[in-house]
Amino acid sequence: MSKVSIITVCYNASDVISKCLHSVQEQVVDHVTVEHIVIDGGSNDGTLEIVQAHNSPDHLVSEKDNGLYDAMNKGLGKATGDVIGFLNSDDVYADPNVISDVVSAFKTSNAQAVFGDLVVFDPKEGHIVRRWKAGPEGDFKNGWMPPHPSLFVRKSVFEQHGGFNLKFKFAADYEWMIRSLYTENLALTYLPKTLVKMRAGGLSNASLRNRLKAHFEDYSAWKVNGKTPYPWTVFLKPLRKITQFIK
Repeated sequence: MSKVSIITVCYNASDVISKCLHSVQEQVVDHVTVEHIVIDGGSNDGTLEIVQAHNSPDHLVSEKDNGLYDAMNKGLGKATGDVIGFLNSDDVYADPNVISDVVSAFKTSNAQAVFGDLVVFDPKEGHIVRRWKAGPEGDFKNGWMPPHPSLFVRKSVFEQHGGFNLKFKFAADYEWMIRSLYTENLALTYLPKTLVKMRAGGLSNASLRNRLKAHFEDYSAWKVNGKTPYPWTVFLKPLRKITQFIK
């Protein structure tokens, strides 16, 4: 393994993008190149100027897109690393050794994907409000899924199974996991440490209305892949997240 690609998607993120860029810059990895790809959706708040001033991304694209997952697919198209991870513009890595530890986990296993824990912090107060203990691999049909922000996947998996389905607005990452990780029963390795610090909030959790839309898409994610979930699968998925968040 010689290179890890990190994809960051942003839009009008001038207040948070610097910390994200810095957290990637400070990663310490021996004999492995970290490629940072920033896909900007045509920001008009100074985000682009901040990114350019950092001189850190290896690839920078700034243009209008068709939403979050379209931008993520653009990032996949630019990625040249052996392993790919996504870091949201308002999130940061928990410490400078995250990518190094992920690389070690890949090298010492036959895993196609490595995932770990994350913490959620209050952006106003700055303190941690929840801890998501992902735990070892569980059963997708019982609502388990690895946290997408702390998931690193071999590029070959994306090459084989494709990127994100743009028919999904809220659950394209979940649909991708069903299509690839679950359907193919790919080998996963759990790294028992906090990998990502995530700001409270999120597209699919922003409102009850969005949560209901995400719930419908969760069910559709199974059906488009010719799979039938348990009657309780899509109900357990958000409930498991609640139980995984330990104060």
